Amino acid sequence: MFNFATGLAIWCSEAMTLALVLFVAWRHNVRNEAYLYWGLGFLLTGIGFAMVALRGEIPSVLSVEAGNAIALLGQSAWVAGFLALDRKRIEWWALLPPAIWLAGVFLPWVNSDYSNRVVLYNLASATGATALAMAVAAGDMRRERTRIKLMGVFILQGCLCFGSALTMALTMPSDIEATNLGGASAMASAFLLTIAFAFTCRLIMERSERHLRALTLTDSLTGVLNRRGLLGYFDGIQERAHNEQRQVAVILFDLDHFKRVNDRFGHQSGDAVLTAFARMARQYIPNNIFGRMGGEEFAAFAAVADQTEAEAIAEAIRTEFCRLPVSTGEAIVPVTVSIGIALASSIEANIDKLISAADRALYAAKAAGRNCTVTFGEAEAAAPAPATPSSTAGELVPTVDDQVEALRRMRTLSRAG
Repeated sequence: MFNFATGLAIWCSEAMTLALVLFVAWRHNVRNEAYLYWGLGFLLTGIGFAMVALRGEIPSVLSVEAGNAIALLGQSAWVAGFLALDRKRIEWWALLPPAIWLAGVFLPWVNSDYSNRVVLYNLASATGATALAMAVAAGDMRRERTRIKLMGVFILQGCLCFGSALTMALTMPSDIEATNLGGASAMASAFLLTIAFAFTCRLIMERSERHLRALTLTDSLTGVLNRRGLLGYFDGIQERAHNEQRQVAVILFDLDHFKRVNDRFGHQSGDAVLTAFARMARQYIPNNIFGRMGGEEFAAFAAVADQTEAEAIAEAIRTEFCRLPVSTGEAIVPVTVSIGIALASSIEANIDKLISAADRALYAAKAAGRNCTVTFGEAEAAAPAPATPSSTAGELVPTVDDQVEALRRMRTLSRAG
């Protein structure tokens, strides 16, 4: 015969230990509410099963009705934990396990029959396992493949509980047989929960590793890619350009007179300018392949149809940044940006040569008076860098103001003629 009290005692001690571990983890990271909910889940499960184990020592309503409801409420807390892990709001169906138990346990033909109570508990537990599977599936299954295994464990647990309930409902066992069957089902569920806990730990570790990896590839001030992270995307851009028969463009940005901004308005204002430019510019770059190369210099990689498309991207960013009010709290900081573009075919594209060519184009833009864009086409980008960069190299892209002024002069000349 299954020793029901011993099994409950083992599970209670395990649940309390896991609850303590999770509460300590939550204290170290209070922003992650998942640890708190999971800890509450194990705590409630441990308390509930302890009350069930004290049947005969405490009033029946506390041992049977309340104890099982508290244990099932622990499942609801686990569901809330998985939803909190993905920053989702707690859904009403998370409370179904204790609700099903409380809705049925006070029915006379259930309350007075031990086998029927076991059947009801297993049905409520199967509902809880299903809710856990739903909560896990609500996350990013494509990026976090461990979720598939975790969801499989909860589905298996739900099938186990439902199968146990169905078997008992059909066979109508005696109290001793119901105890043995229910105990075996409970121990199997506890074993599956232990596996689920291991998969959950693995899920959190993988997420932490992914977060740390993202931090190493992200600029801490602006939130865009850093130099290392940006360079890692070049091969993908080159492959995409080859597949789509497009060109590879490297676009370098350098904020004009940035040292003056720091000297006049302070470094905090300089940081605000860098952040504002990064937030604005990345919106114009396809697939957000945009990052900070260092200091006040930024870069973007893009697969473009031709030179015109690359220049359109650069000019959209330049003109928008001119109009962007960067407030420091006390004053509006006037800022502009110079841009250098280098282009190459997908076959000839070389990251070092393109960055070098874009840097020479950027130097030419600075020499041309700043707040403008200079483009090096395929021939210029492929040429070796001169010992001394020429301020006349490259193709200066006319600004919108230049084009408007040219039209005005043409109209004046036509009237004079």
